[in-house]
Amino acid sequence: MSKTYSGGCACGAIRYQTSSEPIFQNHCQCRDCQKRSGTGHGSYLTFPSRADVTVTGEASTWRIAGDSGNEKIHAFCPTCGTPVYLTFVAMPELFSVTATSLDDPGQFQPQALTYAVRGHAWDVIDPALSAFERMPG
Repeated sequence: MSKTYSGGCACGAIRYQTSSEPIFQNHCQCRDCQKRSGTGHGSYLTFPSRADVTVTGEASTWRIAGDSGNEKIHAFCPTCGTPVYLTFVAMPELFSVTATSLDDPGQFQPQALTYAVRGHAWDVIDPALSAFERMPG
């Protein structure tokens, strides 16, 4: 039996759903994620195929170059402002959702911490997680 991952923004204008399994689940402490979340990190589930994700509603987007120089496209609700998902110009097949946008945030099972080099002492992440100074290869 496959698990369904569904979620959306706070006001319900944007929704997504997939029966794919995430290929990576992580906390990220890069400065972009810190600023975007308003906290010490962002938390994400990344799915292998954008084609397997159904999205309803019209998101607003903005682009930013990550530390690698590759562009990330952040999607958020234009009504309530909730960050919902992001895609990557260099890897357009990938689709990442924010962990707290899930209808059941308990489905998020973090596997790693990325950009630990940018972490703050007050943002303590589970020390049992694999920690990478930047994004692993």
